[in-house]
Amino acid sequence: MGEDNSKLYAERVNRIKTAIALGQPDRVPVAPFFDGVATRLMGSSYADQYYNFEKASEAAINFVKKYPNCDAMVLPMMSSGLANEIAGTVSMDWPGRPGGRVDKYSTQQIIENVFMEQDEYPELLKDYTGFMLNKFIPRAFPNLKGFAGVNFMAPGMDTRFLAPLTSPEFLESVKLLERIAEENAKAGAASFALTKKAAEMGYPGMITGAASVPYDIIGDYFRGTMGIFEDIVDEDVLPYVEEAIEMFTEMQIKKIQGMKHIPLPLRTCFFALHKGMDGFMSDKQYEKLYWEPLKKIILALIDIDVTPYVYTEGPYNTRLEYLADVPKGKVLYGFETADLKKIKEIVGKTSCIMGNLSVSKMEFSTKESIIHDVRELLDICAPGGGYIFDFDGSLENAKEENLDAMFETLAKYGNY
Repeated sequence: MGEDNSKLYAERVNRIKTAIALGQPDRVPVAPFFDGVATRLMGSSYADQYYNFEKASEAAINFVKKYPNCDAMVLPMMSSGLANEIAGTVSMDWPGRPGGRVDKYSTQQIIENVFMEQDEYPELLKDYTGFMLNKFIPRAFPNLKGFAGVNFMAPGMDTRFLAPLTSPEFLESVKLLERIAEENAKAGAASFALTKKAAEMGYPGMITGAASVPYDIIGDYFRGTMGIFEDIVDEDVLPYVEEAIEMFTEMQIKKIQGMKHIPLPLRTCFFALHKGMDGFMSDKQYEKLYWEPLKKIILALIDIDVTPYVYTEGPYNTRLEYLADVPKGKVLYGFETADLKKIKEIVGKTSCIMGNLSVSKMEFSTKESIIHDVRELLDICAPGGGYIFDFDGSLENAKEENLDAMFETLAKYGNY
């Protein structure tokens, strides 16, 4: 990293950290979720993020060069389409997938499946690793069905004991795993190289780690949205849900401990709140099943000097008092759909806020509309500091004139 870029890097980190601490930097920090648009406008696509990492990375860097007025970057993360083909992944469809239905310019689409039946909670709780090997993996990745037969009933004195690991089905799954590992390593290396290149250009990464809300883990990966709804209103099943949430809370806290060793001046852990929006459950259910476990993880992150970056999805106007109940100047909240005046008034007292310029307007509206909306966001959120500029989601596409208008308006009105 050259001297000038090192200086820019330090200035940008300081600008972001000042805002997170509810301070007022020299100007409003800019850290939007550029993802698909960062490749699409430069001749690439989402499909390249799965199958042509070099092309996607080159496009992302060219995008950064064209639009250099950001303080931290959320750039494309590469994911191996080949690895998912080999595994037979059934929980999503992705761009570029042979026979898939997702357009190459669209992000992956989740296919919600139920990978655990209601009566399997006891099995999950009693032997989590065994359940994941024997049930979850073969259901979520059908080509790895050999894991279903890995069961040890008793120890043995010779290698006959290893029979579950030497069956033809399991050995075939191991061969597939080796190929999956090779392909995932390529995607990981490409993502690391892109992040490193952006850092050398003077841009810190906005996200350095990720975790999940325990309730969402159950709803996203095991029971499905409707399944967990049924579970929390069934008096006989609810205790199992509560125990599973407690188990996943402790797992997430253990998972994040390694983040304290990340040698970066800006360390954040990203959460996407998938199922906590207004109307999804009662306030009582939200507090006990959703917020309290999430807050435990938030506090654990703060203890290791990592900033929780909590992204609310959907309407969140009735949950603001909960979000505000955190240590002052330690948490960053992004918003998709909520009343920003209320957010500034309630959440902004204790936490830095982000959002919510419409990604739809960036693609379909006029530059005059974008100028108006950016100014309105600045008028509401910027006073007093504690605000970082962002969209209301990941920007997949946009008119170039709208991007130009956005950056010009931020440059003109974003100074304190």
